[in-house]
Amino acid sequence: MGKNHTSTRQGKKNKADFRAECAAFINEDGTKGAHCWICGMPIDYDAPWDDFKNDDRFQRDHIKPVSLYPEFEEDPTNWEPSHAGCNRERSNNSPRVGLAPPSRQWT
Repeated sequence: MGKNHTSTRQGKKNKADFRAECAAFINEDGTKGAHCWICGMPIDYDAPWDDFKNDDRFQRDHIKPVSLYPEFEEDPTNWEPSHAGCNRERSNNSPRVGLAPPSRQWT
């Protein structure tokens, strides 16, 4: 946990509840588990939080970084599911915008 994050019993419960909610989410294609809000790929919800070698494990990301907006740390509207690797790469910057799906078949 970063120097800007606080750790309370309620905060830990909020984090666990959010993880469970994301893991139970049903996507439009019928698959289970909310995808990473940064890259759009599935998240490994079975990986333990401390599997530090697994960049695909779940992490609760803050849309507005806690280092810049500490008042939003425990605001559920500021949370999104992410891969640990995507969250680390983004740091406290805005997410990089990827390419949208092609508008048509070009070949």
